[in-house]
Amino acid sequence: MKNISNTVKKSALLFCLIGTFFLISIDSFAQRRGNAGSRGGATHTRPAATRPATTRPGAGGSGVQRPNNTANRATRPANSNNKATRPATQNTREQNIANRNNGNNINRNNNRTGNRNTNISGNTVNVNVDRSRDINVYNRNTVVRRNTVVYARPPYRYGGYRYYGYHPYYYHPYRPYYWGPVWHPWGFFVTTLAVTAIVVSVESTQYHYDQGNWYAPSNGGYQVVPAPVGGTVNNIPSGAQTVNTGTVNNYYYGGTFYEKDGSNYKVVPPTAGTLVDNLPEGGTEVTIGDVKYIKFGETYYQPVHVDGKDKYEVVLVEEDK
Repeated sequence: MKNISNTVKKSALLFCLIGTFFLISIDSFAQRRGNAGSRGGATHTRPAATRPATTRPGAGGSGVQRPNNTANRATRPANSNNKATRPATQNTREQNIANRNNGNNINRNNNRTGNRNTNISGNTVNVNVDRSRDINVYNRNTVVRRNTVVYARPPYRYGGYRYYGYHPYYYHPYRPYYWGPVWHPWGFFVTTLAVTAIVVSVESTQYHYDQGNWYAPSNGGYQVVPAPVGGTVNNIPSGAQTVNTGTVNNYYYGGTFYEKDGSNYKVVPPTAGTLVDNLPEGGTEVTIGDVKYIKFGETYYQPVHVDGKDKYEVVLVEEDK
């Protein structure tokens, strides 16, 4: 009986050992399936192998970036500012000119094709204006009257004409003189006249005179024209130059000659041989043979040098018969 009890105890112990071993084996197998090893009761975890992330250029704002096309690419010119525009219409050009001169209520006639290049140096001004359409207006009242003084010098002959002068020809460049802001050259156009302008009738034609300027109605306004011979006014500008014609004194201002007529001043043609210091804007330098004259209408001025000063002499021109 005692032997059977020992045998049962041994069998139970063996059974326990086998069960324990079986449970340990199952646990090890389960841990290996979970990528973990169990030795001596301590758990060691291998660090996860992490591959460095490969970043493509330009991804996530890193690496080499392509240029921003919207900022750096070549752009075509904007049509609104840089495109070639068609020339402005005639109405637009006239409106622009009117706007520029609105402050002074003065408009230049836009039908002229002048360059309007104004070069002011000291007391001179040069404004180039094409007056071809008004040639008949500008040729009036510009015929030279003869002088009673006999010419001691032979005339210059060229092209069937004789050009008389009391002084030898001495060329110097034509530099138009500027008589101040109230004076205007032939062809200057204004829309309205100052309240100081007066009406002067000459041979049934009405002119307007104001501060040395003579105006005639033109295209809804008034245009400066050569002073009409015979026109009489009460006064002339204080800047008028006294010139000697050889017989009487004339008064010269802005290209116009006046003679004293009682208490008034009367417009007269230029007298041959008269010397003036300056010529206004509006003359044309013409070459006749070897001589250069300054021409106003049908009046020729010869450059001379008298008493150490450059001057201009009124030339008598006659047909060489």
